Amino acid sequence: MARILSIDYGLKRTGLAVTDPFQIIATGLTTVESPKLIPFLKDYFSKEPVELILVGEPKNWDDSDTHATPLVKEIVRRLQKEFPSMPLLMVDERNTSKMASRAMIDMGLKKKQRRNKALVDEIAATIMLQEYLGRSGQ
Repeated sequence: MARILSIDYGLKRTGLAVTDPFQIIATGLTTVESPKLIPFLKDYFSKEPVELILVGEPKNWDDSDTHATPLVKEIVRRLQKEFPSMPLLMVDERNTSKMASRAMIDMGLKKKQRRNKALVDEIAATIMLQEYLGRSGQ
């Protein structure tokens, strides 16, 4: 089986998470600088089979777009252009950053470690992916 990859895209950084090949467990992969996302993915896809990309869709609680929504829509267009045969699914990312911060506290990370925005982004991508696995009955 192939992996599922989750993307928590931001202006500066992008958090990435993947499943194991059996699509049972979501784990953080890394955080990359957003301008380097496409080259990173090209390299990753050449080494690992991936069957689906999940991209976090930023929405307000009333379902309106946030300031980041146009940015995410643009990266989705670029991903579809660069990887036309790769299925891509937008998933709700509301509250994942807060959940990531809470998870870091629960893991006992020090305050300085919790300020690491790259780690927050990676954990947020992992939470999105784990929620998707839970909803899809994986």
